Amino acid sequence: MLEDGTEARAGEIGEVTVQGDTLMAGYWNRPEATAATLRDGWLHTGDLGRMDAKGYLTLVDRSKDMIISGGSNIYPREIEEILLTHPQVVECAVIGLAHPEWGEVPFAFIVAEGAPPDTGELDALCLDNLARYKRPRGYRFLKDLPKSAYGKILKTELRQLAGDVDVG
Repeated sequence: MLEDGTEARAGEIGEVTVQGDTLMAGYWNRPEATAATLRDGWLHTGDLGRMDAKGYLTLVDRSKDMIISGGSNIYPREIEEILLTHPQVVECAVIGLAHPEWGEVPFAFIVAEGAPPDTGELDALCLDNLARYKRPRGYRFLKDLPKSAYGKILKTELRQLAGDVDVG
């Protein structure tokens, strides 16, 4: 579903929404969260995806993780998938950091095998595979990425770690 509530066309990115008899009735004692998630009979998942002409859904990213830079949408997962092709990159996560001119710019946290890769190599890899504005404006190498008990990367903690980074 697009932001204006209309159905996305094949190949167009929109929020994944679902309807059905077995969906939740709401969040316990959280009416604001319920109202934000359940709208007009649809459950808004917060996932972004695109459906192809055959009806297959491909998840692109989470809506809250999308980076808006200079008016363009940047999906962190796209950058992460490129960075993961580098032989020394074991894990990575990309977040958006505030920038005075562009609004937000991508910033990457990387777990490397052995010595951290040269950031010039990472830049070249991104520039060879992505539009220039999607290249991370900086990198921070960590021993481990913060994760939940379920193994999900905690981007909220990465945003806190990046609090001292200046990308302007």
